[in-house]
Amino acid sequence: MSMNSLPQLDLSPEFIEAAQVSKAWPFEEARKLVKRLEKKPKTGPVLFETGYGPSGLPHMGTFGEVARTTMVRTAFRVLTEDKIPTKLICFSDDMDGFRKVPTNVPNQEMMASFLGKPLTSVPDPFSNEYPSFAAANNAKLMAFLDKFGFEYDFVSSTDYYKSGVFDKALLRMLEVYDKIMAIILPTLGEERQATYSPFLPLCPRTGIVLQVPMVDRNVEKGTVTYIDPETEERIEVLVTGGNVKCQWKADWALRWYALGIDYEMAGKDLIDSVNLSGKICKALGGPAPEGFNYELFLDDKGQKISKSKGNGLTMEEWLQYANQESLSLFNFQKPKTAKKLYFDVIPKAVDEYCTFLSKFDNMDAAQKLMNPVWHIHYGTPPKEEMPISFAMLLNLVSASNAENKDVLWAFISRYAPGSSAATHKMLDELVGYAIRYYDDFVKPTKQFKAADEVETEMLTKLDEVLAGLPAETDGGDIQNAIYDIGRNIERYQNTAKPGPDGRPGVAQTFFSAIYQVLLGQEKGPRFGSFIALYGIPETRSLIAKALAGELAA
Repeated sequence: MSMNSLPQLDLSPEFIEAAQVSKAWPFEEARKLVKRLEKKPKTGPVLFETGYGPSGLPHMGTFGEVARTTMVRTAFRVLTEDKIPTKLICFSDDMDGFRKVPTNVPNQEMMASFLGKPLTSVPDPFSNEYPSFAAANNAKLMAFLDKFGFEYDFVSSTDYYKSGVFDKALLRMLEVYDKIMAIILPTLGEERQATYSPFLPLCPRTGIVLQVPMVDRNVEKGTVTYIDPETEERIEVLVTGGNVKCQWKADWALRWYALGIDYEMAGKDLIDSVNLSGKICKALGGPAPEGFNYELFLDDKGQKISKSKGNGLTMEEWLQYANQESLSLFNFQKPKTAKKLYFDVIPKAVDEYCTFLSKFDNMDAAQKLMNPVWHIHYGTPPKEEMPISFAMLLNLVSASNAENKDVLWAFISRYAPGSSAATHKMLDELVGYAIRYYDDFVKPTKQFKAADEVETEMLTKLDEVLAGLPAETDGGDIQNAIYDIGRNIERYQNTAKPGPDGRPGVAQTFFSAIYQVLLGQEKGPRFGSFIALYGIPETRSLIAKALAGELAA
């Protein structure tokens, strides 16, 4: 059981009405469940499930599945006016055999000695805090889910197999054994067909989860028989009481059938497995759950993120450099599109979250249901004012070489009078994140460009223009003044896109040159807004250093 309770929802008539036709993907998914219940009503709560394999450290895909499923659950609650109880089960397949030692955990040799045993029988490699490797990883997952405010019921596969929760379903699987084999065997190669069984016995001698064929089964006794691969002894075991676990496709179906799961989503790479498990579930006598297949997260090289490889970006790493709401937004957006998940996506996610938040109060009910912050905050997003973007903060850190919040707040409070760390708590958090992100990812890659003859002329004119502007000039007026500089230098003219007055437009290379020479970066936010924040005198000082060759030295 999680530490959190279900949040209250705004169930006013305008939201109920808008929810029935909302095109936001969580509502489209939730309407599948409504239709399911209309066809076949059920007693008890509607059950949502997410699955987790604790063979490695929890990663972003694990979190994303819980976050997205929770969004569908929230949409369902609105569609049904919260009159139908719901439950989210986070299921850990911790009785699975330990097949490979992850490269990102300590005590590799010790871990290797437990290969083949259930994950709950593998010692914790990190410390003596938890009784097993699975328990340590389960605790990490639950800590993050609790931190994000999810309401869920955590379920251990080992507990359910050993306590008898699955016994009735396991006996049913024994009854329809031939039907299940007929579903699975055509999908396997000839060699695997000869050894496959939906039941994986736990060897009484070694404790290893065995992948061996069954040579006999007895429905009346509730047993299966196999040959011990080492001793060649004939072993008969009950399928109940934790003596066996199921192969994972059969195990998935077993869960759905035994627990009555109504909804579970899965990655695109598991489409075939979802279909097979659905057929097995029907063979057992139950309906397969509703759900959809989301695309996978990729690392910076375009490879699928893997728990055992530890590639890509972890939840912990994201939260070092950005707020948790930006992480939830990243998971909400375009779930059926493959997305690169690496450090360089963080600033954009932060600023997009702030933009959606700023627009929320001025929207009607239908628009609010389409706004990601409604789904992230269960319909009641916080009231936050963000006078400065995260991208702008990163450039401010770069220009000022700030190493603490106080330096940045001196600029911010001048730019946005009345703002402070006490009155703008979210902005204060982002200030800290910006310093950390800059130090770890921007600063090491900064490369100032020495100004050539044209760029020297351009910067000289920029300094002259700024010298003639009042200190309190706003960013828009500064931006217009800067544009006029670019229009009058042939290198930066964009004749293909003239301005409203017919004069040449300004090419993006103009602003790229400014950023490369003054900040050692190729791009940034509107430079006029940056000057308004950083200050005209400070910007002129930066220009002087660039013209003197001090920045590129």
